[in-house]
Amino acid sequence: MTSVFPLTRLRRFRRTAPLRSLVRETRLDVADLVLPLFVCPGEGVELPLDGLPALTQRSVDRVCEEAADAHGAGIGAVLLFGIPEEKDEVGSGAFDDDGIVQRALRALREAVPELVLLTDVCLCEYTSHGHCGVVSDGEVVNDLSLELLAKTAVSHAEAGAHAVAPSDMMDGRVAALRSALDDAGFEQTPIVSYAAKYASAFFGPFREAAESAPAFGDRRGYQLDPANVREALRECELDVAEGADVLMVKPALPNLDVIRAVREKFDLPVAAYNVSGEYAMLKAAAARGWLDERAAVLESLTAIKRAGADFVVSYWTKKLAGWL
Repeated sequence: MTSVFPLTRLRRFRRTAPLRSLVRETRLDVADLVLPLFVCPGEGVELPLDGLPALTQRSVDRVCEEAADAHGAGIGAVLLFGIPEEKDEVGSGAFDDDGIVQRALRALREAVPELVLLTDVCLCEYTSHGHCGVVSDGEVVNDLSLELLAKTAVSHAEAGAHAVAPSDMMDGRVAALRSALDDAGFEQTPIVSYAAKYASAFFGPFREAAESAPAFGDRRGYQLDPANVREALRECELDVAEGADVLMVKPALPNLDVIRAVREKFDLPVAAYNVSGEYAMLKAAAARGWLDERAAVLESLTAIKRAGADFVVSYWTKKLAGWL
């Protein structure tokens, strides 16, 4: 039987910071965070997005410096996105052995050997039309795209990726990647699947930083409808069956219920991507003095962890490493 006031006083453990810490249910740790990095051609290049310093494009040498600095702050993993010198209809820069991400992987392996290197596997940054697969007659062709995505994943593994993260949302992509990686001798390379990636309004700053906005139409024909959670669970179920090692939900804050549903249904590690629009909103509000930046960020990331994420990809990662 539940005791009642005055015997029960829930404020007893809220009185001081040490008492609150003692009974805290959800904790943020820098080990739970992954830092996204954008790699671009050139040398000595740093091109920040206006007002959003974490979305800076960096050449390989500067990415190595940033990664070494991050690792020194306690960050254990990065997620690489590439901006190629040239784009074409099939995104051939994505699977080029001398592509921008492949060069970055080899350099990072040498510069920061202890750092975990994840790579985004998608074609959108590399295609002239900005879609995540091959386009024919105005439609993204699923099965042909799988072949190129699989080639991309293998090329990343050959260049030194510790894990690959397909974000394209093509049907069957996890099975295609698993088969290709295994055939190439990379059966130990994990697949971090963007299993529930929504067609979200919160991707805007990323598309500018990654130069990946679609030249026509949108991505609603292959990314999830933000109104659907049962469909997201079906996507996750299929990815588990196809060999995914981690299930990711993206974006995080608008989909805390989805993170919770995935956590409750599946035993795999669950990741969440705290995306560029979420980052931009807090930066803008803090710049106007409307929010305390540190407090708002810590509350937001704690909510993502509380919903069930085992680790979080976030543009706040470097800041959080200092705050934590």
